[in-house]
Amino acid sequence: MFRPNKGMTALSHLTVVEAARPLSPDRARSATHAGSPLDTILVALDDAKAEEIVTLDLGGKSFLADQMVVASGRSDRHVGSVAERVMQALKDAGFPPAKAEGLRSCEWVLIDAGDVIVHVFKPDARSFYNIERLWGDDRPKEQKPR
Repeated sequence: MFRPNKGMTALSHLTVVEAARPLSPDRARSATHAGSPLDTILVALDDAKAEEIVTLDLGGKSFLADQMVVASGRSDRHVGSVAERVMQALKDAGFPPAKAEGLRSCEWVLIDAGDVIVHVFKPDARSFYNIERLWGDDRPKEQKPR
């Protein structure tokens, strides 16, 4: 069981996820001036040492978003840290707040950043769900609802 040291507070909702440290000044400047949420997300993923980063263009395939980014973290703690870094970078760059699901277990974290959806997986979960195959070039185009 975690026992806080003097000056620390135990926060039950942060049991798995580390608090996000701010981007370095150079990285923050490049993320802020990147211009698009996708650019900001990619800089944050790189800065957080996410692995196997793949960007999928969803144009014409889905009305959910324009792009999807899939990345991996080495452990549940790393997945949570990567997700927190992405959300903080978007906030720091002035984009609307991103919503996230899965931060409690950090097996798979889904971040909805409006026009960009980000999936951060542990390696086993990523290979099981195989999101790249589902949304890759082979996927048929969606029809607009009538």
